[in-house]
Amino acid sequence: MLIDTHCHLNFEAFNGRVGEVIKAAKNVGVDNIIVPGTDIETSKKAIEIAEKYEGIYAAVGIHPHHVFEIYSESSIPEGEVSSLSKLLSNTKVVAVGEIGIDRHIYRKTKYPDYKIEKEFIELQKIFFIEQIKLAHKYKKTLIIHNREAKKDVLEILTTNYQLLTTHSSVFHCCEPDIELLEFAKKHKIFIGIDGDVTYQKDKQEFIKKVPLEMLVLETDSPFLMPRLLSGGRSSTRYNEPKNIPLIAEFVAKLKNVPVKKISEMTTENARMLFKVSPSKKV
Repeated sequence: MLIDTHCHLNFEAFNGRVGEVIKAAKNVGVDNIIVPGTDIETSKKAIEIAEKYEGIYAAVGIHPHHVFEIYSESSIPEGEVSSLSKLLSNTKVVAVGEIGIDRHIYRKTKYPDYKIEKEFIELQKIFFIEQIKLAHKYKKTLIIHNREAKKDVLEILTTNYQLLTTHSSVFHCCEPDIELLEFAKKHKIFIGIDGDVTYQKDKQEFIKKVPLEMLVLETDSPFLMPRLLSGGRSSTRYNEPKNIPLIAEFVAKLKNVPVKKISEMTTENARMLFKVSPSKKV
C-alpha cells in the first residue's frame, strides 16, 4: 500500500475524471489520497470527494497565494477563518492545509494585479497563524506551504510551536534547504517529496540527507509531473496519484535502498502523520 499525501483532485484539471483517477491509483497500490484545499471553495470540494470515495481524505485551508483575494478586496479575515472552522468537524477532514507563506511572484495567476507587498505578506502571516490555531483546536495535522519564505515560516512556527503536535506537521514539497531540514528534525516535522525530485539536482542531494523516518510521498497533482513521464511519453496530460510508485522508485535509487523499504516506511510515516487507517478491501 502507498499513500499520496498531497493531491489536488479538487482542481479543475480533474473535473469529470476523479473516479477514474482514483481507480488508476488504486490499481497500482496507492490506496489512500489526501486532498488539500487552497480556499473555501476547493476545501468544500475536497470534502465532497473524500465523502464519496473510500480511502480518500480531505484537508481544508486557505493557501497564502489566495490570501491575495482577501487582501485586494479588503475583506475581513475572521469571516474566512470562521468558514474553515465549520468544515473541520467533518470526520473525513484530517488536516488543515495547505497553508503558509508564499513570496514567489507568479507568472501565471488568476489575479491580474498580483504583487508581493509588505501588507500582503503581513496578511499571509495572520492567516497562517490563525489556521495553525484551528489545527490545534480541532487536533488536525498541519500541511505547511513555504515558497521563498523560509525566514517567515520558521519564525511563525518557532513562535507558535506550543500549538503544534509532534509528528503532526509536514513541510509540503519541501524546499532543498538544510536549515528547514534541521528544524524539521528538531521538531519532528515530516518532509514531503514530489515528482520534481526526478529532475531537480538540488532536491536529489537534499533527499539523500533526509532520514527515511521523516519522508512522505506526494504528487501535488495535477502539477510536478515526474520527469520519467515527460516528453510526451505520459498517458495523461496531468500528474496523477498513480505516479507515486515512480517517485518511490526514484527515491529508492537515490538512497540506495530497496523500493519496498521506501514504500513501507513512507506509508507508515503517512499513517502516523494523518492518523489514517488502511482502506478496506472490497
